Amino acid sequence: MVGRHAARSRRAALTALGALVLTALPAAASAAPPPVPGPRPAVAEAPAATAPARMLSAMERDLKLVPGQAATRLVNEAEAGTRAGMLRNTLGDRFAGAWVSGATSAELTVATTDAADTAAIEAQGAEAAVVGRNLAELRAVKEKLDAAAVRTRTRQTPVWSVDVRANRVTVQATSQSAAVAFVEAAGVPAEDVGVRVSPDQPRVLADLVGGDAYYINDQARCSIGFSVTKDDQQGFATAGHCGDPGATTTGSNEADQGTFQASTFPGKDMAWVGVNSDWTATPDVKAQDGEKIQVAGSVEALVGASVCRSGSTTGWHCGTIQQHDTSVTYPEGTVNGLTETTVCAEPGDSGGPFVSGTQAQGTTSGGSGDCTSGGTTFYQPVNPLLSDFGLTLKTTSAATETPAPQDNAAADAWAAGRVYEVGTTVSFDGVRYRCLQGHQAQGAGSPASTPALWQRV
Repeated sequence: MVGRHAARSRRAALTALGALVLTALPAAASAAPPPVPGPRPAVAEAPAATAPARMLSAMERDLKLVPGQAATRLVNEAEAGTRAGMLRNTLGDRFAGAWVSGATSAELTVATTDAADTAAIEAQGAEAAVVGRNLAELRAVKEKLDAAAVRTRTRQTPVWSVDVRANRVTVQATSQSAAVAFVEAAGVPAEDVGVRVSPDQPRVLADLVGGDAYYINDQARCSIGFSVTKDDQQGFATAGHCGDPGATTTGSNEADQGTFQASTFPGKDMAWVGVNSDWTATPDVKAQDGEKIQVAGSVEALVGASVCRSGSTTGWHCGTIQQHDTSVTYPEGTVNGLTETTVCAEPGDSGGPFVSGTQAQGTTSGGSGDCTSGGTTFYQPVNPLLSDFGLTLKTTSAATETPAPQDNAAADAWAAGRVYEVGTTVSFDGVRYRCLQGHQAQGAGSPASTPALWQRV
């Protein structure tokens, strides 16, 4: 890889996946009593029913599941997100994160800083983890590391993230000493940070219907992420490192396609391409053997949830979400707000889509390893991309109008196309609702009709 791109005919050398050594992590929280079965909230869609057989088989292959477990896992993950959102809103500043676990994601754990919340958590059928730091405190630690990365070199400490399962911020470094130096430069107490020692050096994957190839300035190859619209302009979301504003693209059929309208990299890794009238935006993502998945929305999945990726180099692969809110240093600079996964990827897969069930999650950024030996891949979450660029995700039920302005003045009344974060309150038909899971509102999914996403208050 040379700079942002490499020649189309050239494959960059791949970084071998090194063993990960986890040090200085806190002892596990005391085991909570068995969860008390609680009511299961309604789920807006049945992800297993809409997931193609090829997607389920890829999940079984990559996650080592037995037949039937993939479908069950998708159902469990969808409803766990709703329960976690309800508990997050209930716990307020005591909330310290949530994650799913088990072969079928049947176990939901919700962390709190107050043991008195245990009964409320278990009443929702979740396991309670009592920890020392709430989510806001963890994010404050990470923000200090983000600030330090602006003034120090971080190639030897290329990844840092909020690790809700360990109730720490974790730094991945090539050595313990490099991690210590970075943490000290940030002015963060050593006990607030766990260190993962690894030789991996993440790199962007751009040396060469979602997942299809496209070419930039007839020199480099990336992968289409998700179809989007802005006013009457159709296009697609992809990785920012794939092209600068004004760069031209051609499709996998070598036909003229479009132009990069906006691009951010580093800092974030997001871009979108506006296409010409020969191309039509669809909600499709390529899976295996020509089969397609239709994207239904952009509800953010929990840590531990299954996720699958499509790319023009390696096709369709699955894994799990390891961390949200991850910062990664590439040779070109640091990118914040990425999500870390166990899915493999290789050069040319950059920009391609990540989906959990039929929900869009993000576009491939970079990583380490390959799809022969395995690896780690990071994606740029799609909801911030849609919000930053004012785009509407093309889905099976998407509104066609331009998204509502992303400002406080427009936040009170619910509007299709707007990106909502957990805890946001809106009014709809004279009733107040609170958001349970981050997503872009779809035209066919008002708060009154999507109890998996909105809680009446």
